[in-house]
Amino acid sequence: MKVTVDQDKCVSSGQCVLNAGDLFDQRDDDGVVVLLDDSPGEDRAEDARKAAAACPALAIHIEE
Repeated sequence: MKVTVDQDKCVSSGQCVLNAGDLFDQRDDDGVVVLLDDSPGEDRAEDARKAAAACPALAIHIEE
């Protein structure tokens, strides 16, 4: 699995952090997504999928 984010699309909703806080964080100054792990293991793959699905801006992309 490969995870990428489009910070220009991010609307700082924080849904990624709520669904996968070990994979995503938010910048302190504006809340834009920060990707912590672009290649999560199978044990965290479902959390990454949930975070992508919950993103209102569709700023998280997953390649299986």
